Parts: sequence; structure tokens; C-alpha cells
Amino acid sequence: MPVTARLAASLIVFIAAGCASMPGHDHAGHAAPAPDARVAVDFPEPLRTHTLANMRDHLLALQEIQQALATGATDKASQVAEARLGMTSLQAHGAHDVAKFMPEGMQSIGTQMHRSASRFAVEATNAGVTGDVKPALGALAIVTAQCVACHAGYRMK
Repeated sequence: MPVTARLAASLIVFIAAGCASMPGHDHAGHAAPAPDARVAVDFPEPLRTHTLANMRDHLLALQEIQQALATGATDKASQVAEARLGMTSLQAHGAHDVAKFMPEGMQSIGTQMHRSASRFAVEATNAGVTGDVKPALGALAIVTAQCVACHAGYRMK
């Protein structure tokens, strides 16, 4: 397993273990929920609405990518990733306008997500040539790990 894939898997396990060990975290629903310790980020209302819509589109893009990979449509997975999540998508998402309201850590995670998505797009294209989808799946896990990290650390007011 490549180092980046191991790193992403470790990050996901670390976050999941931390969430599971939080006081009040009980899947049976018996304990009181723990207070939300994520950093609250205040966006002006039009940008808040815009950013939430972008995040919903990111989630939809991830679903479309997974569906494309499941059917062997690696070129489609690559195109969706780059256009909707990758570095190419930044201008369409208005990233410059939104970034100035984000804490530095949130900006960093977002940048890493977009870069990871562009790297995934390359790996998905490669999978179409080699027939080996494992590197693409590992790269996709890194994209998703960035989403998990951001949502675990930050919330919008």
C-alpha cells in the first residue's frame, strides 16, 4: 500500500477512534451527546448558502465518482473529480471569495482536498490504461479523508 494511502487510512481510523471515544458517544442513543467542540466559522449569509451548496455538490460528486469506478468508467470518474473537486473547480466554486472567511486550518484542509482530487483524477485516468483501480481507490480515500477532517474540526454558524 502506498504511503499516502496508508496515511489516509490512518487518519480515518484516528478520527473514527476519537469520535467513538468521545464522552457521551453512544450509538444506542442512551447517553447525552457531547458538546460540539468543532470551531464555529462565521460566513456572511450569501457565502454560507453558497458554501453549503458547494459541499453538497462535493458529496454528490463523490457518489458519482464511486458509481463510475464501480462500472469501470474511470475516465468519467476522472472528469467528475477534476471538474467538481479538483484544482480546476476552484474558480467555479468562488474559492477566493470564501477562503478569506476560513480559519487557516480550514483553508489548508480545503486546499489539500482540491489537490488530492486532482491527484485522484490522474490515478483514475491511469487505471483506465493499466486496469488497476487500487491506486485510484487509495487516492479517492485521501480526498474523502480531507472532507472528514474538515467536517470533524469545523462547523458553519
